Amino acid sequence: MSVTRRHLLAAGAGAGAAVAAGVQQGASAADLPPLGTYDVVVIGSGAAGMTAALTAAKQGLSTVVLEKAPTFGGSAARSGAGIWIPNNPVLLAAGVPDTPAKAAAYLAAVVGPDVPVARQRAFLTHGPAMISFVLANSPLRFRWMEGYSDYYPELPGGLPNGRSIEPAQFDGKLLGAELAHLNPPYLDVPAGLVVFSADYKWLALSAVSVKGAAVAAECLARGTKAALLGQTPLTMGQSLAAGLRKGLLDAGVPVHLDTPLTELYVENGTVAGAVTPGGLYRARRGVIVGSGGFEHNAAMRAQYQRQPIGTEWTVGAKENTGDGIRAGQRLGADVALMDDAWWGPAIPLPGDPYFCLAERTLPGGLIVNAAGRRFVNEAAPYSDVVHTMYDRNPTDPDIPAWLIVDQNYRNRYLFRDIAPTFVLPADWYGSGAAHKAWSFDSLATSIGVPAAALRTTVDRFNSLALKGDDPDFGRGDSAYDHYYTDPSVLPNSCLAPLWLPPYYAFRLVPGDLGTKGGLVTDARARVLRPDGSVVPGLYAAGNASAAVMGHSYAGAGSTIGPAMTFGYVAARDLAGVL
Repeated sequence: MSVTRRHLLAAGAGAGAAVAAGVQQGASAADLPPLGTYDVVVIGSGAAGMTAALTAAKQGLSTVVLEKAPTFGGSAARSGAGIWIPNNPVLLAAGVPDTPAKAAAYLAAVVGPDVPVARQRAFLTHGPAMISFVLANSPLRFRWMEGYSDYYPELPGGLPNGRSIEPAQFDGKLLGAELAHLNPPYLDVPAGLVVFSADYKWLALSAVSVKGAAVAAECLARGTKAALLGQTPLTMGQSLAAGLRKGLLDAGVPVHLDTPLTELYVENGTVAGAVTPGGLYRARRGVIVGSGGFEHNAAMRAQYQRQPIGTEWTVGAKENTGDGIRAGQRLGADVALMDDAWWGPAIPLPGDPYFCLAERTLPGGLIVNAAGRRFVNEAAPYSDVVHTMYDRNPTDPDIPAWLIVDQNYRNRYLFRDIAPTFVLPADWYGSGAAHKAWSFDSLATSIGVPAAALRTTVDRFNSLALKGDDPDFGRGDSAYDHYYTDPSVLPNSCLAPLWLPPYYAFRLVPGDLGTKGGLVTDARARVLRPDGSVVPGLYAAGNASAAVMGHSYAGAGSTIGPAMTFGYVAARDLAGVL
């Protein structure tokens, strides 16, 4: 019996590195304080970890969840909680015209050869069953995000009206005292409102759209009703994390907070537990790693990802430093997709970055690079925009880029949480995240791009916007491009000219929702070595594993949907019922 460092590979990441805190090389179980023996030990309390734990418990397996943070929910709790799973029962009940054949064709077209067909098939097969399981074993309910297009609806099997679902409203009071341990959201919902992810599209338009105003009124009505009923209404990632945590409470699954993984424990060649600073949690059947990505590990980002990169541009949970990935690597596990992330252009505002969705898509704005030129379809899927930024940056610098808008745009649309016509915070300007000027020449000087080039770019863009056609970059060609836009703008809801001073520029950098590279797994969520052999007793799901989406992104919720699915798959495999 020994701690896993006996099994380090010379080529593994961290080989020869310092021994994890509190664990001596060659230590035996007798040297580690025992903290309990369970059938399954789950690392991480995000969507992957909690779904895995709930599944294991409902299969009759004794289970514990170990969470590094003082809160539960991880990045999932911070998110909009879209869930992309084709043919799930919520979609079918809503009349979405999905089929297994359509879904398989679409996923294959999106991910290409990067992901084995068996893993794609496992996701598509078990995803709907996972949703049915969660519905039956937790208080969570879901809504179809109608109209939120698949990200590439023009591909075979793509659906312009979308396959994404999101959690319904959940009363946080059902959690009792445990509600205080819920990881806070990335952005607070305005007080008195109950807002779903699908509402933001319309809230951005509430000053100029009848439907937008109606949705805002509906959000207020929901909030008023919840207050009258004495509820603590939660939506989006807060609802998802709270609902799963309630399922675990009801199933008697303990979640130990402030309990980071320092090492995986190996016994007789099989992963048989988790070492923490306090001691050893034994696992009779295996360990499921759902500890998230490495977005807050500067050394790993520098090792695996393109420059410029940093930990200050991500909105992932701050505890995500790759602990589970590195522990698996020390056992000789393979990794993949480490160069990639769930990218999206972000504005590096003081305090926290802002992951930019609607703002770069709404009509009356364009993105330029350091040369003052457009270089991308501003309304394209957010991961594609950042891939383009990195691909072009070495020869035609696009990092940072600049989102340029005019006062007409600011008069019409919500920007982050700043209402139309309202003054932007002074610290946005002081930090260099935002600039304002009364002419394009002055704006160009402020952001350091050639004035003549910026004027030429805006003139060209304005002429295209008036025609409603963008032959340069195809903005508006895909149904997806029109999701976060203004339907009152014709002939192309993505395009409007910039004409009313003052003008604004917002700094854009490669932000992300988390990294997407991690431990390589098979269709049963078992962790693999480079030669394809299984690391016995070790499973991974979520951002601790290499994404089933490969280098792409099928639709809203392509992070959480597979995370929950492969957490479910891992637990069922451990239970012998897959």
